Order: sequence, then structure tokens, then C-alpha cells
Amino acid sequence: MNIMSEAGDIRDDTGAKVGMWLFLLSEILLFGGMFILYSAYRFKNPVDFHNASGELDVTLGTLNTLILLTSSLTMALSISAIQKGQRRPSTYLLVATIFFGLLFLLNKGIEWGAKIDHGIYPNSSTLLDRPRGEILFFGLYYVMTGLHGLHVLAGICLLAVMMAFILKGKIHPSRFTPLENSGLYWHLVDIIWIFLYPLFYPIT
Repeated sequence: MNIMSEAGDIRDDTGAKVGMWLFLLSEILLFGGMFILYSAYRFKNPVDFHNASGELDVTLGTLNTLILLTSSLTMALSISAIQKGQRRPSTYLLVATIFFGLLFLLNKGIEWGAKIDHGIYPNSSTLLDRPRGEILFFGLYYVMTGLHGLHVLAGICLLAVMMAFILKGKIHPSRFTPLENSGLYWHLVDIIWIFLYPLFYPIT
């Protein structure tokens, strides 16, 4: 009976892993299309894109990059801890990952707020008075970083659910695939930002 149950768990875990990889592939295609669109507009408007990027806060952008890289480390350590049966350290590391995610969103909100205070947001009269390339740049900036921010928020909610599962004993050394899949999603969110950062900030 136990053997049959374990075999069923293995099949379920395999299906969950395949499903997660397919989902991640769809996310890569989504952002990949946006990266191509950005590259095409930047090629046509290099000067305007360069001028617009100079108005972004490179310090906040760099800080957010460091925050997400650190969150990837705590996420990986959380998975490693639960595999070793260390439930409490795994939970603490997951809390740290959620904290870093919230800190990222806070910094991004501060950056957006500063731009909005200066009248730079989609369809604002201030932005519409600028060259077409700068309008395109900031349009892409809000859409792409906004969509990424939504993914970060979704990841935070997912990790909160995983934390509840760990506390309830539903995730343990013999069954940690849900946490592992959540980690894959979180790492993808981090990788996407690593691509977004050089696109919008240190343009030379």
C-alpha cells in the first residue's frame, strides 16, 4: 500500500514539474516578445532612448537588482533546508525571501511615484510634449516593469502559501516539489529583472 502511494506521489511530482516548466516557458515567450519590441524601438530611436534612460534612478535600479539576487539565494537555501528536514530554518528563509520581494516592490513604487510627480506617465501632457522616442521608452518602461512587478506580487503570494504548507507539515523532506516549483518561478522573476535592468537603466 505504501509502495503504491509513493509511486502515485512520484507521478504527481513529475506532472507538477512538467506543468511548471511549461508555464515558465510561456512566461519566457511573453517577456521575450516584449524584449524584441523594445529592441526594435530602441534601434529606431537610439538618441531618445538614451536621453530618457538618463532620467531613471540608477541607484534604485541597482539596489533592486541586489535585492532580487539576494532573494534568489534565500529561496534556494529555503529549499535546501526543507530537503534536510530543517523546517524552521526553511520557514525563516522563506520569510526573508518574501521580505525582499516586498522591499523590491516598495523601491519600485518610490521610483514610479517620483516619475509621476514629475508628470512623466502614460498619456500625461508632460510626456506627450516630448519626442516620440521618449514617449515610447517610458511607455515600455511602465508596461514592462509594471508587468514584472505583478509577477513579483504573485510570487510573494505563492511563497506565503508555501510557508503555510511548511508550517502545516504539508511540505517536508519527502514532499517538497511545491516549494521547489515555487522557487523556479521566483528565480524566473529574478532573471527577467536582470534582463530588464540593463535595458532601461545603464544605456550608453
